[in-house]
Amino acid sequence: MSSSSSSSFEQPQVITCKAAVAWRAGEPLVMEEVEVSPPQPLEIRIKVVCTSLCRSDLSAWEAQSLLPRIFGHEAAGIVESIGEGVTEFEKGDHVLAVFTGECGSCRHCISGKSNMCQVLGMERKGLMHSDQKTRFTIKGKPVYHYCAVSSFSEYTVVHSGCAVKVDPVAPLHKICLLSCGVAAGLGAAWNVADVQKGSSVVIFGLGTVGLSVAQGAKLRGAAQIIGVDINPAKAEQAKTFGVTDFINSNDLSEPIPQVIKRMTGGGADFSFECVGDTGIATTALQSCSDGWGMTVTLGVPKVKPEVSAHYGLFLSGKSLKGTLFGGWKPKSDLPSLIEKYMNKEIMIDELVTHNLVFDEINKAFDLMRDGKCLRCVLHMPK
Repeated sequence: MSSSSSSSFEQPQVITCKAAVAWRAGEPLVMEEVEVSPPQPLEIRIKVVCTSLCRSDLSAWEAQSLLPRIFGHEAAGIVESIGEGVTEFEKGDHVLAVFTGECGSCRHCISGKSNMCQVLGMERKGLMHSDQKTRFTIKGKPVYHYCAVSSFSEYTVVHSGCAVKVDPVAPLHKICLLSCGVAAGLGAAWNVADVQKGSSVVIFGLGTVGLSVAQGAKLRGAAQIIGVDINPAKAEQAKTFGVTDFINSNDLSEPIPQVIKRMTGGGADFSFECVGDTGIATTALQSCSDGWGMTVTLGVPKVKPEVSAHYGLFLSGKSLKGTLFGGWKPKSDLPSLIEKYMNKEIMIDELVTHNLVFDEINKAFDLMRDGKCLRCVLHMPK
């Protein structure tokens, strides 16, 4: 790297590195040599240390129209260089990259009620927030980003508002799960539902997010935590996270809400939809108690985004809430979750079912598509 003659600020150069690129929807990712631009003002370039595969990466890859694209959004790494105006980070800092940012000054950031940052909210165009351009090219042609993170690359550029500085003692290959799935589940139980001691909870979908909801409910003292899934292999594992009763919905001869109401004496106090299926959101709403039952939906549906429910469900006093990232503000709140993990107050290790090298990324996609993993953590070359 060359130094600027007018200041001590190092001018970063273009980096060429390996990235797993999606060229066609649902087809194996291809390892390519990509050019990664220097960070622009208020951006940082990160050397990705490890990244985990989230189901939304899989869903977007299967249905994607913005191509070519570099997926990946649960990631941890080390700051390689900083753009002009960045004061919060310096080279060598350990960071989590997050798919939704925190500018700290917009209406939502200052409200104390929301994490839906209006400046650095979830990016859906495959571009950078700041200038609506990409920082990746292959032979000069642009490659789209994913959720403004794109961690399936040895290096990536993110807005400094979409990164969180972390204690260098914290293991990056574990805490990377806090940049999406684990935090989303815990936050849904704690921030959104505010699960109370002695309450009954039903969780639809026992993947990483659903098990994290279970863990959050258990830590709040829920008396009954019912897990619903079509994969019987998850029954035993779910007990570790606090699930007291397991239902394989494929085995039932009557509607799920009837079963839940019978088990809970009239319906669950809290119901969580963690699959990404709007039909299940309706089932979850039908399964919670009249008068005060709350359903929280966390999943991102691949098809049929509209939720349909009889208005009588709401007249009876039930409520339906949605959440992004469990209501956490990334910069304000993630450090405390990392501290809880380091103090052994929350479980993350048990959710990592596979550790793979970066070159095995297509194996990770196969494992998730076949329901054979919770989280695959991909480790970048040293």
